[in-house]
Amino acid sequence: MAPTIPNPPPISIQNQDPEVPQPNPTSLLSEPSFSTVQKVKRNLLLRSTWTELNGAMGDLGTYIPIVLALTLAKNLNLGTTLIFTGFYNIITGAIYGVPMPVQPMKSIAAVALSDPSFSVPEIMASGILTGATLLVLGATGLMQLVYKLIPLGVVRGIQLAQGLSFTLTAVKYVRKVQDLPKSKSLDGRHWFGFDGLVLAIICVCFIVVVNGAGEDHSVETSSGSNSSSVEVEERKKKRMRKVIFSLPSAFIVFVLGVVLAFIRRPSVIHEIKFGPSSIDVVKMSREAWKQGFIKGTVPQLPLSILNSVIAVCKLSSDLFPGRDFSVTSLSVTVGLMNLVGGWFGCMPCCHGAGGLAGQYKFGGRSGGCVALLGAAKLVLGLVLGTSLAHFFNEFPVGILGVLLLFAGVELAMASRDMNSKEDSFVMLICTAVSLVGSSAALGFLCGMIVFMLLKLRNMTNSKPLSAVWKNEIESTEQV
Repeated sequence: MAPTIPNPPPISIQNQDPEVPQPNPTSLLSEPSFSTVQKVKRNLLLRSTWTELNGAMGDLGTYIPIVLALTLAKNLNLGTTLIFTGFYNIITGAIYGVPMPVQPMKSIAAVALSDPSFSVPEIMASGILTGATLLVLGATGLMQLVYKLIPLGVVRGIQLAQGLSFTLTAVKYVRKVQDLPKSKSLDGRHWFGFDGLVLAIICVCFIVVVNGAGEDHSVETSSGSNSSSVEVEERKKKRMRKVIFSLPSAFIVFVLGVVLAFIRRPSVIHEIKFGPSSIDVVKMSREAWKQGFIKGTVPQLPLSILNSVIAVCKLSSDLFPGRDFSVTSLSVTVGLMNLVGGWFGCMPCCHGAGGLAGQYKFGGRSGGCVALLGAAKLVLGLVLGTSLAHFFNEFPVGILGVLLLFAGVELAMASRDMNSKEDSFVMLICTAVSLVGSSAALGFLCGMIVFMLLKLRNMTNSKPLSAVWKNEIESTEQV
């Protein structure tokens, strides 16, 4: 009779990150005592306060320039936008448990800044219509069907194009003086000064030294009491490196920008008024709905579907294995955000793969990361309101460019898993067309066409079409 082998003890996964308890997802679903409140607490649990706070800064390089430009050029209610987006940050952090970003809809913002007739009512109408469409796609399950049909190479192409677009914009912010309200680059930036090239280069070098290429830095510790002086010295050096590598680099750079903003124009303090901005319902005429749909919703929908839902869903599964989210839930949350805030003048919002990549790059690992950012937005919106725009107008644009640069690089690096030449070919075609045509929809269309042509080609027993054609000619001649 075979000896009885005792069951091995369960393997604990807490050693993956000792600072955060990682309960077994299966057991959580099977225990009736695990309530919604406990799930929210787990999702908002901070891995490390400084690390998560640093990760929250990774999305500001995109958020601040767009919102500030619309506030100054189109009289967008900054206070309302801060309050609503802060609330959205807290809710999405509690729901998803990862640093799910809340970003302005970029295509709508671009139209608003380039078209003088596209004012706040048109902006809000386009956001509401975009949100309603995404809500319908998510609620009916059509978004899940779209997600299954789009090949990975096309998704990676959209991510790579968006990442490179961010990096190009970031370099423009660093090299050129910017007129954010008009979205124009002016003369070359001076080398020295509170917003000079030297300052931006120092910030870049500082973040690279602290964060590296994004790898996790671990410090091994020696055990035993009879350690030699060499081992003790080596442990001291490792501790020092650990302290340096754990610095909240993005947070430090952002605080530096805040200090420099006050130094550049100290009188800005007198332009800041305490108290929230009034929240009013935006009146939208029939013409505003029409123009909002034609000029705003139509170009924004492809970008929202591809980059704000599908690309975010894929990127979250890459960065957080085991925490897969359905495109249905992402589409529904984007839809609800705009159907609520759009009526009160909040900038149309969505999730964004670039924001998720940027927050992950700087250390965001939990929903508490974006909840911290949301709490800060709520406080600023309620205490300072729209008057905060005077301060952000003095914020060094070069520093915003530095933060945006690393967010773009992190997003572009998601495409490094393209192992086959065929997938890489589709990805690069999609990326090239998206960048040159400045349209994610056009890049997506070309990528899908190339993908289908390659599949049709492979259906001919892996023979090139030229070979098939040559064989047909030879058989005809023999007859």
